[in-house]
Amino acid sequence: MADEAKAKGNAAFSAGKFEQAAGHFTDAIALAPGNHVLYSNRSAALASIHRYSDALADAEKTVELKPDWAKGYSRLGAAHLGLGDAASAVAAYEKGLALDPSNEALKGGLADARKAAAAPPRRAPSGADAIGQMFQGPELWSKIAADPATRAYLDQPDFMQMLREVQRNPSSLNMYLSDPRMMQVLSLMLNIKIQTGPQDSDLPQTSSPPPQQPKQEQPETRAREVEPEPQPEPMEVSDEEKERKERKAAALKAKEAGNASYKKKDFETAIQHYTKALELDDEDISYLTNRAAVYIEMGKYDECIKDCDKAVERGRELRADFKMVARALTRKGTALAKLAKNSKDYDIAIETFQKALTEHRNPDTLKRLNEAEKAKKDLEQQEYYDPKLADEEREKGNEMFKQQKYPEAIKHYNEALRRNPKDVKVYSNRAACYTKLGAMPEGLKDAEKCIELDPTFSKGYTRKGAIQFFMKEHDKAMETYQAGLKHDPNNQELLDGIRRCVEQINKANRGDISQEDLQEKQSKAMQDPEIQGILTDPIMRQVLMDFQENPSAAQHHLKDPGVAQKIQKLISAGIVQTR
Repeated sequence: MADEAKAKGNAAFSAGKFEQAAGHFTDAIALAPGNHVLYSNRSAALASIHRYSDALADAEKTVELKPDWAKGYSRLGAAHLGLGDAASAVAAYEKGLALDPSNEALKGGLADARKAAAAPPRRAPSGADAIGQMFQGPELWSKIAADPATRAYLDQPDFMQMLREVQRNPSSLNMYLSDPRMMQVLSLMLNIKIQTGPQDSDLPQTSSPPPQQPKQEQPETRAREVEPEPQPEPMEVSDEEKERKERKAAALKAKEAGNASYKKKDFETAIQHYTKALELDDEDISYLTNRAAVYIEMGKYDECIKDCDKAVERGRELRADFKMVARALTRKGTALAKLAKNSKDYDIAIETFQKALTEHRNPDTLKRLNEAEKAKKDLEQQEYYDPKLADEEREKGNEMFKQQKYPEAIKHYNEALRRNPKDVKVYSNRAACYTKLGAMPEGLKDAEKCIELDPTFSKGYTRKGAIQFFMKEHDKAMETYQAGLKHDPNNQELLDGIRRCVEQINKANRGDISQEDLQEKQSKAMQDPEIQGILTDPIMRQVLMDFQENPSAAQHHLKDPGVAQKIQKLISAGIVQTR
């Protein structure tokens, strides 16, 4: 059972679904809590989604369970580096290299860690992370406690839990912006007034939390001076060892000759050189993988696969660097993908690429995996393509739509798109079904697909604009309607859509909307990267303060078209209101 969960995790990781992969590895750990490989794999998955604190915990567990496993220190170093602790990362990579001095992954990680340690401090983050970082400083608690409007929040457990989560993971702030209390604290930290509703003047007063006692510094301990050890005398090298070194040196020369022949496209000669290198030294699987690469160029895919299988088997025996094993699997997958063009069977090639990615996540391997998956999908689609049957399914869907049987209609539209994936009418009709069912994100995606396939298809713009209007994104809806009018200037649906958007925007600018609608609009706006960028821009923050405290200076700022455009964006988003 644990192996099955691990295999699912590996497959999800290979496909880039890191959150899902971490879940599978968690299931596997529950079944086999003493398996160090599972903690290592989950650490890699968590690091891929920037959950470095959790990745660090798993890496530490890996090292605890298997302290002599070099790969565990690679995970440990990556997690420390992700957390910005370059010094600890360097120490971790050095421990790993002490166990496996030839490990290329550890060498590369150590180089990155040392570079990060020597680099100047990074520039301040922007966008959501920049806003989230405002919750990190010690002044957060004092500001909340000092403000009568927020002081009572410190006695509310659910709010304290939210704050701690944002402190632990600044990017999680977006999840809590729908809470008026969080918006109030954000307004306090940004030092601007975001209208979030009437403030309670009769909130109970609470005293400020007692200041934390500074930690007592531990007295420094003096390092003991160690006398230099005497230099060891030179060791005598046996004849057998001399011969072994000579054979390895000769094998490397043969490999270099093979590389030179490969570059000249003299493949037969390259094969001879790599074969000679392999005869001289069978402890270096690069000779096999290089010869496999030549076989691919020669179109001898079966020979390539045999060499790759030997390289993987021998690499396991020698505990070779996992990058080398991954390279052998990637070469094998490439050969299998070439053969699949005739056999029409891409499954084994896809499986091989996925195995390679579990050894080492190489961008080239991932690209080849995506290409193989796309080739398989295109082949299946090509075999299934039938416009006539697609039209029949579309008509069945239309009939279900008229009967208000929207889920059944969607099934027919899905089948129509499998038969003909470029029919814009089907995407438009399915978007209408999703809208009726309240599945706005899915409907929006279909409407955008209509426009992508046919930019002159007016119905795509009316569908998209209507969904955005329903989602109360009136600015975006108006932009969509205007884009549609460029292709169909007299379309009445588009003209009516613009009129409705203008009415709603003017209504919002006057503040003539309910408090609930305002809070919802502000919450959505605060998740917009453009809005986040404006609010964290030091110049714009000064402009907003001038609007509150120095109206004459504010009027001067509005003469700048860029500033005026940003202010209008904040007004439309409900962050700034005009009275």
